[in-house]
Amino acid sequence: MNSVRALFRFLYRLEGFAIAMVLVVLYIVLIIVAPSVFTRPLIYISFLETVPPTLIAALGLTLVITAGEIDLSFPAVVSLSGFALSWGWKTFDPTYGAWIGICLALGAGALVGYINGVLVARIGVPSIMATLAANFFWYGISILLAGGLQATLKGSESNFVHELFVGRLFGSLPAQAFWSLALAVLLWFILNRHKFGESVMFVGDNANVARVMGVNVEATRIRLFALHGMIAAFSGIIVTLDIGVFYPDQGNFLLPAMASVFVGGTSIAGGVGSIFGTFFGSYVIGSLAAGVVATTISGYWVQVVEGGVMAAVVVLNAATDKGGLAQLLGRFRHWSAPVAGNTASELLQKDDTARN
Repeated sequence: MNSVRALFRFLYRLEGFAIAMVLVVLYIVLIIVAPSVFTRPLIYISFLETVPPTLIAALGLTLVITAGEIDLSFPAVVSLSGFALSWGWKTFDPTYGAWIGICLALGAGALVGYINGVLVARIGVPSIMATLAANFFWYGISILLAGGLQATLKGSESNFVHELFVGRLFGSLPAQAFWSLALAVLLWFILNRHKFGESVMFVGDNANVARVMGVNVEATRIRLFALHGMIAAFSGIIVTLDIGVFYPDQGNFLLPAMASVFVGGTSIAGGVGSIFGTFFGSYVIGSLAAGVVATTISGYWVQVVEGGVMAAVVVLNAATDKGGLAQLLGRFRHWSAPVAGNTASELLQKDDTARN
């Protein structure tokens, strides 16, 4: 019995364990209600192909939110980086034009992130406003540069870059799934085992205290936004290479990425971030729509089910966090019983007494 309890305590301490169990339960339910779809490996291979772009952007967003900031510009970075990749692909010789396009894409993402960081850290613009404006601006730049047209990456499937980033490993497994996993491991080490990650959490918890402790808050924020810009650009590279086409609105997954971060357990107040929670949360969000459709329920129910599952998972995260379950049960008990001394007449009487 003691060994079982020790095992449960160990699993409880694992980052993202709760949301991983939610993902397992979700797949079990889908296997029961839609066995013709979810007992076949093809649907899971499809998830491994379609979820990584959103997952990659969400991983970078996790760091930003952990620092107590927000970045709404990454969809535009996904679009801009896709254009940069396609331009390099078409302009230069295909043998090295793809690599030039990748460098241009990552550079464009870093530039957008750096500008966002300067606006937030140096000038003092709230991140939600700075990045919202950046999203409109850089989306507009992408559309202007592309002339509102899509661009095809000719011969992409026979190019080594395509095979490296979005090819099929062992004949069936999408390479982007492994890239997203590798990025999650790298960012977990940065956030939890590196000085920069420690600074990010200090800034998110309390920027003034972090500054007193010697953390360069402004530099940390600028580097953080630049890093997220590069990560979002990598997401754009994956999207463009996977479909072999650039189109101006290809980064339209702002809400799924944000939902993945918060479902994964990252605190909106900053100071606490869960990389692997975001990892599993992305697959929860990315599997819901296909799961609802596979159950033959009307497509009108997709967003209803998604919202219900998200709310349930967020409550679960709150309930299992540092004694939150007891607090939650206490709140339910308070709802069932009236609180003494809160009638309108008694409040007015107390107010008159205080004034006299």
